[in-house]
Amino acid sequence: MTYDVVIIGSGFGSLTAAALLTKQGLSVCVLEQAKYPGGCSSSYKRKGYWFETGATTLVGLDEHMPLKYLLEQIKVSLPVRKLEIPMQVHLSDGQVLTRFNKLEQWISEAERVFGKYNQRPFWEQCYKVSQQVWRTSLEQKSFPFSTFKDLLVSGLRAKPRQLQLLPKAFRTMEDVLRKYDLLQNKLFVDFVNELLITAQNHLEEVNELFGATALCYTLYGNYCVPGGLINLVMPVVQYVTSRGSAVKYGHEVLKIVRQKQGYLIKTKRASFSSKYLISGIPLNNTLELYQDGQLRQRLQKFVLPPEKLNGAFTMALVLKNIDSPQVLHHQLHIPEGLPFIDSKSIFISFSHPEDKLRAPDNKVVANISTHVRHPSQHIIQDKEKLEQAIISVLVQHKLIQPHNIVSVESATPGGWIFWTKRAFGAVGGYPQYKKIKPWQMKDARLDHHGAYLCGDTVYPGQGIVGVCLSGIIATQKLLQDHY
Repeated sequence: MTYDVVIIGSGFGSLTAAALLTKQGLSVCVLEQAKYPGGCSSSYKRKGYWFETGATTLVGLDEHMPLKYLLEQIKVSLPVRKLEIPMQVHLSDGQVLTRFNKLEQWISEAERVFGKYNQRPFWEQCYKVSQQVWRTSLEQKSFPFSTFKDLLVSGLRAKPRQLQLLPKAFRTMEDVLRKYDLLQNKLFVDFVNELLITAQNHLEEVNELFGATALCYTLYGNYCVPGGLINLVMPVVQYVTSRGSAVKYGHEVLKIVRQKQGYLIKTKRASFSSKYLISGIPLNNTLELYQDGQLRQRLQKFVLPPEKLNGAFTMALVLKNIDSPQVLHHQLHIPEGLPFIDSKSIFISFSHPEDKLRAPDNKVVANISTHVRHPSQHIIQDKEKLEQAIISVLVQHKLIQPHNIVSVESATPGGWIFWTKRAFGAVGGYPQYKKIKPWQMKDARLDHHGAYLCGDTVYPGQGIVGVCLSGIIATQKLLQDHY
């Protein structure tokens, strides 16, 4: 079977690239090892209930944001429901902080909890930076640069306000808090550190560009999708397949061989040929598929080892005799940490009270996740003990009660390896590190012939909106190079 482009994995970055390339008239085949599309931005069905596979929050539909750009390009609409309040944070001192999505309302709430000292200038600065980052990301789709043409195209599109972002790549969020004299406010520092999970690291490592964007996640439109995030990806899948391209399930890729006229991709079930290739799976996994030893050696400098990655421990609950809270998403801070993994926070997302697709029979489903630093080193010796510790925290904060629980299922990083095949069970993308500047991150070109990369281990790759952008950039570079 021969196509213009074969794409490995059906995560949202891959599907973004597939849709945009199909729109350009190219024949595309997406190979997915699982039976559902969407990767970590989807849903799975278990015993009649729909649970999210990874991501539970959705942003990106505001002006100058990647998801809005994609949907406008392919003229697809999504069945989304906007959340009035994006999230609440349960702090270590017992206070509950509401993440309002209006800047003025949020600043008032931050001042109530953390004190008025310099909260306003800090958040106004972060919000301004985040707006500039998102706007620039779609104006500079050739970034990061790896060819002279990238530099030329970016130079022609350069604007003075884009250059203002450059110094912020050299400042960490720790530097920003120091600038506003907020490092002595321990409650606030802890709050910022746990929110920076979106960037997969802490304030001393995350630069201002990524950090400000992560902290302002809730200041944009936040949405839920009735029936789960599977209904985010299915309209894009349908767009791709309705135009003659293909999405094939149960095809785990085993080998990539570069040929004179393209690529040979071998799965457990078949072989595929293509002029061009896009890998939407992590860079760690991608390089293992290549038979080209020189390429693997050349790209090894971009690969992060397991001790610099994050895994996750996740839980899926079915609850009875409970009304979904008005606020669906909650982060709970745990200063003493969780057993075995020492995580200092957990995140829980409830299904919408009107969403009978995900939870029929007047039940509610909830997804819980917590980070596991260095997943290859943290061995969860007693999964039930960790489950009970998490449930105890939720009970303590009155989000659930033991008698509400109908069923509990959980997955360790080992479970993530089994189900997703992701190396080390790593999730959430590559963490940000201060020594790796944005222009030093792996760009979308894999071999500078016809192979490209998208997904959460390529810039910027954080959250659904980030992987959507990675698919846009991979498409841009493929078309720029060959058409």
